[in-house]
Amino acid sequence: MPFAFVLPTASALSFSALFNSTTHPSLPQAVTTHRSVLRNVLKKHKRLPPQSKASNLATVLATLDDYLPYLFTVSAGLSDHPVIEEEIDVSLHNEVEVEWRSTLTSTLPGREAPRLKGKGLDYEICFTLTASAYTNILLARYQLYTLYAPTTPTIEERTQTIQSATKLLLNANSIHVHLSIRALETDATYAALETLSQTQSALAALAMAEATLLAVLKDDPYPFVVAQSRNKNDKEWMIKPPEVPKVRAHLFARLSLAASEHAGKAEAGLSASGRMNGDLLDYVKDLRRTSRAKACRFFGINAELEGETGKGIAWLGGARKELGFANAEDDGAVKLKGFSKFKKDWSVKREDKKVSEGEDWGMDAGRLEELRVIEYLETKWMKMNDTVRSHAIKLLVKNYEPDGDVDQHAIDTVRGATCSQYAFG
Repeated sequence: MPFAFVLPTASALSFSALFNSTTHPSLPQAVTTHRSVLRNVLKKHKRLPPQSKASNLATVLATLDDYLPYLFTVSAGLSDHPVIEEEIDVSLHNEVEVEWRSTLTSTLPGREAPRLKGKGLDYEICFTLTASAYTNILLARYQLYTLYAPTTPTIEERTQTIQSATKLLLNANSIHVHLSIRALETDATYAALETLSQTQSALAALAMAEATLLAVLKDDPYPFVVAQSRNKNDKEWMIKPPEVPKVRAHLFARLSLAASEHAGKAEAGLSASGRMNGDLLDYVKDLRRTSRAKACRFFGINAELEGETGKGIAWLGGARKELGFANAEDDGAVKLKGFSKFKKDWSVKREDKKVSEGEDWGMDAGRLEELRVIEYLETKWMKMNDTVRSHAIKLLVKNYEPDGDVDQHAIDTVRGATCSQYAFG
C-alpha cells in the first residue's frame, strides 16, 4: 500500500578536501569512506531489476545508518556542539557542494529525474535523511506484500507483519518531521523539492496517513476474507469458512477519517510547488478517497451490527461513490456502463497481475481493493436484506441529520461526501 518511492543517487564527495579536525584527525577520511560506500550502494540499487530491489533494501538502510552518525558528527563539530560530552574541533576549508537526484521532481516520460546541485552540509544531510525515510517506507511496502502471497498468512503472521510495517512508517514520519523543522529557513525559490519544509511536512502527513490505515487494517477482517477468496492456492475454505469477528466500527471509521485528513494535508503540501511528481500526487488523491470510503464502510458495518441492514447498504453506496464507482441505481451518479465498466474490470485485472508479479502493485492506494470489500459486503447484505429483513433503502434530501452518537466531524464528512444522498428505512 505505501507509495513506491525512488531512492535518490548522488555525485562523489570527498570530505578530506573540505575540512580537517585537530581533535579527531581520522574523521575526514572516515566520513569520506562511508559516503563512498553509500554512493555505490545507491547506484547499485538503482540498476537492480525490480524483482531484486526489495531484498537489497536492508543493505541500503544499514549503509545509511552507518554513514549518518559520521555526518552528524561533522555537523556538530562545525557548530561547536559536543558529541556525547566530547568536544570535536572541525575546521572547514571549502564549502560543501554536491549533487543529488531529485526523484520528486516531475519529468517528461522516459527521462530521469534531474540532478540538482546544492551547497552546504545541510543539503547533504537533507537528502541522506530523505533517502533513509524512503527506505523505511519501501521496507514497509515490501513487508506488506507478504499479505498477498500465494500462501495465506495466519492471523499471528498478519498482525506481526502489519505492526512491523507500521513501525517503519512511523520512523519515516519522524524523519520527515525532523527535516521539515530543519528546512524552515531554506530558500524555496530555486531549492530542490526535498529541501523544502512544506514538502517534508507533506511527506510526514502521508506517512502518518498510511500508518493510521494500517492500524485499521490490523483488526479489519474483510480485506483478508476477500483476498483469501481470490487466492487460487488457498484451500482453507474446504475445512472451515473464514472467521469474521465483530469490529469496533465507530473507532475504525474515525481512524479512517483521520487518515483522510492527513492525506488531504499531504495533497495540499505536495501540489503547492507545481513541479511535483504526478504519480505521487495521484497516489495521495487516491489515498484520501480510499480513506473516506473506508469511513463510510465502517459506518455501514456499525449500522448492520445494530440490525439496520438497509442503512448499512446505503453507507456502502456512499463508499462506492467516494471511490468513483457508482451503482447503476444511484441518482445523479456517473453510471458504470459500456466502456466505463470494461475499464473498471480491466483495471482490476491489471492490479491483480501487478500483485502476482510483485511490481508497482498498490499504486492506487488500495482503491480497487476497497471496492472489492464493498462489493463483497453489498452482495452479502443485499441477499440478507432481500430474504430476511427487508429494510427499505430510499433516497434522502441533502440535509441529513444523523443519530446523536455520530460526532460533528463525521456529520461534516458525510455531508461533503456523495453518500449523503442516502436515507435509511
